[in-house]
Amino acid sequence: MKGSDRPRHPSLDLILEKLSGSIGNPRMELECSNVFELLVATVLSAQSTDRTVNTVTPALFRTFPDARALSGASVAEVESLIRPTGFFRRKAEQIIRLAITLQERFSGMVPRNMEDLVTLPGVGRKTASVVLAHGFGIPAIPVDTHVIRVSRRLSLTVSEDPEQIEADLKRQMPESSWISGSSRLLLHGRYVCLAKKPLCHSCVLAKICPSFSPHV
Repeated sequence: MKGSDRPRHPSLDLILEKLSGSIGNPRMELECSNVFELLVATVLSAQSTDRTVNTVTPALFRTFPDARALSGASVAEVESLIRPTGFFRRKAEQIIRLAITLQERFSGMVPRNMEDLVTLPGVGRKTASVVLAHGFGIPAIPVDTHVIRVSRRLSLTVSEDPEQIEADLKRQMPESSWISGSSRLLLHGRYVCLAKKPLCHSCVLAKICPSFSPHV
């Protein structure tokens, strides 16, 4: 397909249909056994990778399996356990304060709504959306750097603001597809539509992507 024949605004339905073939099971890549672990792991994943976080969380959660245990941890001990994730001093303080807040305000339980989640230390809208979607199965669209990049390259949005991008995506897909659809966009960005050298030559969206470049 020539560039002039390429659709300027491919539908999100068509995009997700094609991605369903290349990403059949858009599973969460953070390895967690409960919602508390998912919340902490997602905070730790900031400016890190899921793979790196998965190397530290087994020991972290063996030592501090719940909010009560983590709320009484020393910063130094937590720092030593999460060091590979980067910014470990700030993150150690954050997740301890997070655990303390869960104990004090929510009886150690992770809240099930956006309004309460974003009041927790270290938790922004993206992290809250991850917890809602992948912890509780509540429809939500986590918007991270991968989702932002893919959405803009596919002309699903013109915004750079995560909240606006979230709103744009929600308008273009049914609520029942929010979790699986956003997960496919994220994974496509993580493994194919890379920031510096996108793998356009092997991309299932190449024929409909407004940003396709055969020279990449």
